[in-house]
Amino acid sequence: MPANPTLALVAHDAKKDAMVEFAKKHRDKLAAFNLVGTGTTGGRIQEACPELTITCLKSGPLGGDQQIGALIAERKLQGLFFFVDPMSPMPHDVDVKALMRLALVYDMPMALNPSTADILLRSARLTGLKTTSETPEVGTVDS
Repeated sequence: MPANPTLALVAHDAKKDAMVEFAKKHRDKLAAFNLVGTGTTGGRIQEACPELTITCLKSGPLGGDQQIGALIAERKLQGLFFFVDPMSPMPHDVDVKALMRLALVYDMPMALNPSTADILLRSARLTGLKTTSETPEVGTVDS
């Protein structure tokens, strides 16, 4: 098990610039996490912030969303930052909904925009979490 919590960074095409700016702005805080990202998003973050280590998965439409969903179900992920573009059609909308559903089912912190991500990155839920064994079980309430 990793000593640091793992965060997933995902962004729709029209929100990739916002995700890169978020990573640049919070690079010091993000350095304390294990990071995973979908293909293009992860690559762009790594290019803009070479000091961050991010594991790049497949592109979202090519299976990256499912890879992140598997990490959620296996309790290997403690937070999801998924910058969503509500104005663009999503050809892989089913995958996106499945990913959000898993985050809800497993009661995982999820930010869908930079404002919520700022708050979540400062939260005790993430900063006080040290291992996946501290993640609450499905159906339990975290006080």
